[in-house]
Amino acid sequence: MADRQVERIAEFIRPLRVDPGSKVVIDKDFDPRYVAGLKKSAGVELLRTGESLLADYQSRLAAQGTHGVLFCVQALDAGGKDGTIRHVMSGVNPQGVRVSSFKVPSVEELDHDYLWRYARGLPARGEIAIFNRSHYEEVLVVRVHPEVLARQKLPGRPRGTKLWARRYREINHWERYLTHNGFKVVKILLNISKEEQRARFLKRIDRPEKNWKFSAADIRERRRWDDYQRAFSEMLSATSTDWAPWYVVPADRKWFARICAAAVLVDALSDIDPQYPTVDDQAARDLLTARRELEAEGTELAPPAPHTAARRPKT
Repeated sequence: MADRQVERIAEFIRPLRVDPGSKVVIDKDFDPRYVAGLKKSAGVELLRTGESLLADYQSRLAAQGTHGVLFCVQALDAGGKDGTIRHVMSGVNPQGVRVSSFKVPSVEELDHDYLWRYARGLPARGEIAIFNRSHYEEVLVVRVHPEVLARQKLPGRPRGTKLWARRYREINHWERYLTHNGFKVVKILLNISKEEQRARFLKRIDRPEKNWKFSAADIRERRRWDDYQRAFSEMLSATSTDWAPWYVVPADRKWFARICAAAVLVDALSDIDPQYPTVDDQAARDLLTARRELEAEGTELAPPAPHTAARRPKT
């Protein structure tokens, strides 16, 4: 049964995968409104299936302790990163999951290479680490805002397409290094339309309980929409690899985005297929001896059953 569910999930996410080596134009190749013909009511059941499989795989991943998973979630403002992470990971053991959010780098972080702060958030074996925004900020925000690049104090003042080609290459090599060492790199881009982003911003303005989520900087970034779309397209083209492919998740419908995110993560874990460790013969004999001792102890210490106690004669 589980095998059929995993196969179904793999088929479900195939249209979202960026084929390595392909040339992507995101606004032409991926529709933010795509829902695979599903209705929301059917999607609820699919999400539950994904969450159940995810919880099982995560438990096995932690018990096996040989692999880790890095789950990178990228999106523009109001793309649904926080909600997607919260819903998809709701059924897993929080001890085996940690989330890192990467915002404006600190002075200390700027004094190191651009991947340093991301390396500090990598998972241990048996863990799932989630990057809410990731090392791909270094070829997105940094590319759209040259002033951010200037603060990185790079020697020789590298500029132009050569710089970004070099960073794509370095990131690909870094992710390859991680996979060689047992760490699966899973990457999704929550792809929201400009109109849907506008609608979500208006909700943040109009609903008092959402005012805190809105910033004037969101509008300034929105003015760079076309720049971000070009940066996304080139990033997807250059960094979707056989060992760490990108998945472009349609994000205009939050319920569908959450299904897709869970499916992508489940598919990656099924590829690892972690198993509970087995014990050797001596450990099995030790377990049997311990069981016998505990059973004998229970016979001596267990209180009498209630119906037996009730029949005891009074003294």
